[in-house]
Amino acid sequence: MRLLVVEDDADLNRQLVTALGEAGYAVDTAFDGEEGHFLGDTEPYDAVVLDLGLPKLDGLSVLENWRRDGRSMPVLILTARDRWSDKVAGIDAGADDYVAKPFHMEEVLARVRALVRRAAGHASNEITCGLVRLDLRAGRVTHDGNPIKLTSHEYRLLSYLLHHQGKVISRTELTEHLYEQDFDRDSNTVEVFVGRLRKKIGADMIETIRGLGYRLGEPVDE
Repeated sequence: MRLLVVEDDADLNRQLVTALGEAGYAVDTAFDGEEGHFLGDTEPYDAVVLDLGLPKLDGLSVLENWRRDGRSMPVLILTARDRWSDKVAGIDAGADDYVAKPFHMEEVLARVRALVRRAAGHASNEITCGLVRLDLRAGRVTHDGNPIKLTSHEYRLLSYLLHHQGKVISRTELTEHLYEQDFDRDSNTVEVFVGRLRKKIGADMIETIRGLGYRLGEPVDE
């Protein structure tokens, strides 16, 4: 799962990126509205954390431009403004949720988890498929009740497939949601990670759809 953080305060930006990265997300970052708008307009994100008080282009304008251009990713706005009218303006501009500064990092993490899972149609913090269970709050995966040890990339890949289980996901899409922007991406490594996951959760759980990609689903007995 891949996120964008747009925050001009360098310390807070770093804290957000660190916390979200430790929670299992691939995180891109921007420090002003123009850079943030460009990334959100050209890269696929599962959610965005957007500050309203940005230099060059304010967060409200960034959000309005994204929505006008048809960008539908969930957006959590950060605001130091106490007036309820500013919060309403953010929601009306297309934000899905907001957090007022100062905030506890755990609250941001919880709200991001909620936005990502709701966008994929999941109401609970636990996503299951067959014997595989992902606890989003703990960042833990189990198979038949037994914990599974995953690398960060394996976790991101399985999380994305679980959020979109039953759907055919191309290798290109998986690559775009697996790595940060400045990472040397190689779609061929997705095949390697899929192979590793099959050994850990069962070979039949991830189906290869020739020429299209992969689909996660509970195996059907014939």
